[in-house]
Amino acid sequence: MSLELVTQINNVLAAFILLSSFGLLVQRRIYGLLHIFAWQGLFLSCSTAVVAYGSGMNHLYISALLTLALKVIILPYILYVLINRLNIYRDVEPLVNIPATMLIGIMLVILSYHLTVPIRQLSTLVTRTTLAVALSTVLLGFLMMITRKKAVTQVIGFLAMENGLFFAATSATYGMPLVIELGVALDILIAAFIFGIFFFQIRTTFDTLDLKEMERLKEGDIS
Repeated sequence: MSLELVTQINNVLAAFILLSSFGLLVQRRIYGLLHIFAWQGLFLSCSTAVVAYGSGMNHLYISALLTLALKVIILPYILYVLINRLNIYRDVEPLVNIPATMLIGIMLVILSYHLTVPIRQLSTLVTRTTLAVALSTVLLGFLMMITRKKAVTQVIGFLAMENGLFFAATSATYGMPLVIELGVALDILIAAFIFGIFFFQIRTTFDTLDLKEMERLKEGDIS
């Protein structure tokens, strides 16, 4: 397989990753968010494997397997169990309506392409064209965190933002050292369990996971 074909395949996978980020922004059902997040992890894993083939860096194959196991299987399963136990199936009324959120997202993508122009012009890596998509994924994940009301959907936004950071590392430098990637994977897994405990504690204390309702309860306590 030629490097040109590897680049084209990676660009297609990057496009799917970007589309999944927009899918997370417009999706309101929690199960739908989990499915899109799992698909994004699958595209990220395939992209890492393609980059490993094109660059000849075998440690990226391990990174691809870690991403597949963690982002496609383990984390979605943990979140699925939490959602069932908390009986949360829909994130109603985001802080910003869907059309406005999509417009902001498009502006963030344009900004990402503008910011990465100098890097793409100087880089000689086969992944240089996907760096803008990686930065867009980070920004869209952050946008999801600040426009959603429920804690669970904000956590999914945080995990999507982490997907973008991992994709950016792969696009900019062919990935991080394996020891760091293993440490990050372990940290994310531990964070998932902490988030689960955090959700149950919030539900026990406030009887809701809606952040707006919790703010009202806090204001009532102060007054």
